[in-house]
Amino acid sequence: MDYIEVDFIVQPLMEGRDILLAELGDLPFESFEETETGLKGYIPSEKYNENELKTLSILNSQEFTIRFTRNLILSQNWNATWESNFQPVLVEEQCYIRATFHEPRPEIPVEIVINPKMSFGTGHHETTYLMIDCMLNIDFQSKQVLDMGCGTGILAIMAEKRGAEKVKGIDIDDWAYENAKENIELNSCEKIDIQKGTVELLKPSQKFDIILANINKNVLLQDISKYNKHLDVGGALLLSGIYKADKNDIITVAQHNGLTFISELEKKDWLLLKFLKKNQKK
Repeated sequence: MDYIEVDFIVQPLMEGRDILLAELGDLPFESFEETETGLKGYIPSEKYNENELKTLSILNSQEFTIRFTRNLILSQNWNATWESNFQPVLVEEQCYIRATFHEPRPEIPVEIVINPKMSFGTGHHETTYLMIDCMLNIDFQSKQVLDMGCGTGILAIMAEKRGAEKVKGIDIDDWAYENAKENIELNSCEKIDIQKGTVELLKPSQKFDIILANINKNVLLQDISKYNKHLDVGGALLLSGIYKADKNDIITVAQHNGLTFISELEKKDWLLLKFLKKNQKK
């Protein structure tokens, strides 16, 4: 898949970047990277609409000066860039995420090998890091797990390595589907089933003990009710891909669906929110 990298220069930086991130969350950007001068956003090339982008309120505000440039990243160039720059990630001294060309760290309890064909889902982004961090403190033994928007499959792999009985990963993207299968094989996982599509693939009666969804605000708000229908009573729902400004919106919708907010983790203004299903509300 080809991507458009949009490099925003923001003045004044801190307040402007926060607002820009919140507004970009309503567009189909898949990942963001904070820079010294502003922000870079990554969006599939076929979903990029500059006219839509220019309608954002902050781009038309008198209080901020925002300029942006575009860069097309072809699939093959994207892959080569990340293979040359990919660095291992160590999460809380408990999980080591590396590429095939890095030396293993057998002293670390959990090691995940990822073929780094893109940045999203390698553990470098704050939201993936937060999901891994939270998963380190959850009992996965003999659990049924759903990884929505599985991307590279890193969270599904983590779930199996933490003892999950069965893991289903779903992603709408062709590339993610193929790459997740490749990474599952790299990690010798045998309990993960990857499917291409949306949450609608699930059978109405299908239930999970733990549901992981590291996607984006719009998809989460749209699908929380669907996740809830497939979450067993007593089960945990972990949501990330959330900027801190959107925390209350997510919590409100989750609570409306009968989910109980338990805790949060934060890293560089990104959040993970954990919920439990304590009743039978659908």
